[in-house]
Amino acid sequence: MGLNDEAFSKEKVSKLLFKFSVPAIVSLLVAELYNMVDTIFVGREIGANAIGALVVVFPIQRIIAAVGMLLAIGTSTSVARSNGEKDYDNLRLYIRNALSLAMVLTFLLIISIFIFKEKLLVFLGASSVVLPYANDYLSIILMGSIFQCFTVVIGYILMSLGNRRVLLTSNFIGATTNIIVDYILVVSFNLGVKGAAIATVASQILAFTYMLYNFVKANKVLKIKIGFNINRKIAKSIIMIGFAAFIIEAEDGLALAVLNNLLLNNVGDIGVIVSGVISKVFMFMFITIIGISSAMQPIAAYNSGAGEYTRLRKVIRESIIVAFITSIILWAGALIFAKQIISVFVKDKHIIAESVKAFRIMISVFPIISLYYVSIYYFQAIGKAKTSFLLSIYRQLLLFIPLSVLFVGVLKLGAIGAWISYPISDIISTITSYFLIRRERVRINKKVEEKKKKVTTKKVCQMPVYEG
Repeated sequence: MGLNDEAFSKEKVSKLLFKFSVPAIVSLLVAELYNMVDTIFVGREIGANAIGALVVVFPIQRIIAAVGMLLAIGTSTSVARSNGEKDYDNLRLYIRNALSLAMVLTFLLIISIFIFKEKLLVFLGASSVVLPYANDYLSIILMGSIFQCFTVVIGYILMSLGNRRVLLTSNFIGATTNIIVDYILVVSFNLGVKGAAIATVASQILAFTYMLYNFVKANKVLKIKIGFNINRKIAKSIIMIGFAAFIIEAEDGLALAVLNNLLLNNVGDIGVIVSGVISKVFMFMFITIIGISSAMQPIAAYNSGAGEYTRLRKVIRESIIVAFITSIILWAGALIFAKQIISVFVKDKHIIAESVKAFRIMISVFPIISLYYVSIYYFQAIGKAKTSFLLSIYRQLLLFIPLSVLFVGVLKLGAIGAWISYPISDIISTITSYFLIRRERVRINKKVEEKKKKVTTKKVCQMPVYEG
């Protein structure tokens, strides 16, 4: 195709993981940074109520980002697998359908949210004090959502074809623009949450413009006919493969929405504010692990499609090792510097103290959860959508939400009940993932042995026969 697809089959796995993890992590980080940077500026310049507003809007931002990730992961995995199979016609079909789906799904989502925005915000835990701030912020950021979605989808497509730098540069442009415009509008011009929202939209448009320019250049090689086209079979395949990624993104927002309601009714506004502050840092830590896992996905998909099972086995093993070591480093740093990190967001000493205590409980077993996320993305990569989906809803929807409702709503343990729900969910999820991955390793080992036998048999059959 003229793009660097040979790297997936020939380059050293650890080096390849690093190359593709960086843009994947930065891509996810930028999506978080739009809200995180806004939180820092409005929290320090306006106060706790402004933080509360952004906390309430955050689940909606996660849902929008989740749609982008659904299409990005679903398409990039399919494109990588088609590339491994050298099926370039199918590859073009996936990309064309993905762009059409991005337009339809994002537009419908934005319209739906705008119509029901006030009811949504109240449902997500906005009190009468926080609601005006949240309404202003949400109304503006919705305008940039379609640009954010297309940037992620196109970026992951190009990355699955070996072009990792475009996504990295685009995200750098977006993040830098957001910080600069945030400072100008929030600090210099005192525009509050409206200024923060305008900064987010401006940065998303600029990042998209750069991404679109590079996609047009790449399309000179790809030769995709641009136009609206949704094939039911192709669209279903993209959605099925990417659905677990959607759940991972969306369930964080849903879990936070449930948690905010529980805390608001049982602890008060301070519980929601603490939850919002620590969730920002918590999400940042998870971004790194998810970035490594999603970077592994096109590599695994390519080698699965090409039937390179020995390399596929190496990909999953090294991904688990890299994710685990990275998570230990993040975990240690977060535990040691918890107070300093949280102080970036708020000045109130009481909120800082409560947040530090809650945060340390939340991340108490963080390193082990790396296996869980690698497992989800691996099963996506090899086409086991059902297993990937069940795993993706397991930790947050099937474990965390019921546990937090039990501890906070039923047993009335207060905020501490919410915080201990995290490590309990993490432990159970990791144990389940371990058994699934172990079973998958047995399957791959059989495939490797079968291929070795075929090669050996072929060599024996081709040996010259001595007739002397």
